[in-house]
Amino acid sequence: MATATPIKAGKGKAEADADAAPAKKKSKKKLIIIVVAVLLVAGGGYFMFGKKKPATKPAPKPGAVVAMDPITINLAGGHFLKLGLAIQATAATKESPDGSQALDIAITELSNRSVAELSSNKAREAIKAELKEKVIKAYDDVVMDIFFTEFVMQ
Repeated sequence: MATATPIKAGKGKAEADADAAPAKKKSKKKLIIIVVAVLLVAGGGYFMFGKKKPATKPAPKPGAVVAMDPITINLAGGHFLKLGLAIQATAATKESPDGSQALDIAITELSNRSVAELSSNKAREAIKAELKEKVIKAYDDVVMDIFFTEFVMQ
């Protein structure tokens, strides 16, 4: 015996099949949306956790230390700072760097500051860190550190 598909009253077989087709399309759309969402979540997890971080640039190896003659810098209120500065080149540097640019940066940064601004250890370390950053940037990876060889205020 053959099974017959029920036909709604007043509709032919073609019309009954047309009513069933939209129901299948809706379920396919839901399935596609779910699959796309799962793929997006899986892809996001890969990018967040599966990707390796790019290798960081290795720290340069220390090279020669170039000490410069101390300079006198005018501070606020008629005071002076006698600053001795040395710069440490990287091992990859073939020649000892000229310290003129580092001294110029120091003069620019420290001129007209008050004695109170420079007198504490914490303030001196902050100034040194600021100078170090600017000197390293100015020397474009030729210098890796700076040292205060003298720091006398009067």
